[in-house]
Amino acid sequence: MERRHLGDGLTVSAIGLGCMGMSDAYGPSTGTHDDHIALIRSAVDQGVTLFDTAEVYGPYVNEALVGEALAPVRDRVVIATKFGFDINSAGEANGTDSRPEHIRAAVEGSLRRLGTDRIDLLYQHRVDPDVPIEDVAGTVKDLIAAGKVKHFGLSEAGPETIRRAHAVQPVAALQSEYSLWWRKPEDQILPLLEELGIGLVPFSPLGRGFLTGTIGATTEFAADDIRTTIPRFQAEAREANQALVDLLTAIAAEKDATPAQIALAWLLAQRPSIVPIPGTRKPGRLTENLAAATITLTAADLTRIRNAADQIPIQGGRYPDHMEQMTDL
Repeated sequence: MERRHLGDGLTVSAIGLGCMGMSDAYGPSTGTHDDHIALIRSAVDQGVTLFDTAEVYGPYVNEALVGEALAPVRDRVVIATKFGFDINSAGEANGTDSRPEHIRAAVEGSLRRLGTDRIDLLYQHRVDPDVPIEDVAGTVKDLIAAGKVKHFGLSEAGPETIRRAHAVQPVAALQSEYSLWWRKPEDQILPLLEELGIGLVPFSPLGRGFLTGTIGATTEFAADDIRTTIPRFQAEAREANQALVDLLTAIAAEKDATPAQIALAWLLAQRPSIVPIPGTRKPGRLTENLAAATITLTAADLTRIRNAADQIPIQGGRYPDHMEQMTDL
């Protein structure tokens, strides 16, 4: 698979694998622990080198899963994980916590669960309004000097935060939602990242599954599926947003591809420093997603998609209010 650069000195596959859904957020999986191990290793065999996890996924168990799966190939892959939530004894995230002492403790826990001696890419999961970003970046800088972390990342951070952090410790990558159905990063974030030489790692590049064309107005989600709480996934919003899927489906038919592949190929075409991390629990979907890296969209294709998407007003917020308030964008 094509390789791309995130920041200075971090090279990864053009498409990574988001591992959250194997342990969290999307309801019970039909796959077993061994199935998930096999899927992650299959991703390696198909050329993926960037694997994304976080201490809060599960919590904790996703890091252990990823560490176990990648142990045999540790030196061939890039493991990204995240700190920044206050996780109580019941496994619930009670807001943010990026105090330096908490960061250091979180990193020790992540190293232990991942079974490794270094974290290749360490993100602050959400900006903590109570801790200056300079203190966060300085703490990560110390961890890099100690050899426990290789590269620094931010997640859902705004322009001012990115600039301030980057001035203390260079930021290799920003992780943020970005797809055809949430394009806000185009306004200020993408130009800033290009200016500073920072890569973008879009999470939910397939709109939490919506852009695959497999979710309709009548689709029912499990009670513990995060999409039951998201305004954009209410039935009326799904019906209104179907126009975007119809656009992707039409382009896909012309390219002998799937809507998901067109959505990912569109992202890859936006910048050479964009590395989406679609997640899946299904081997077939994994192979489908990775094949998007082989699809070429012409300048005419991209103009057509953008012009059509500009005319489709997306309905519904991307998070419930309490989660939207935790973003810095």
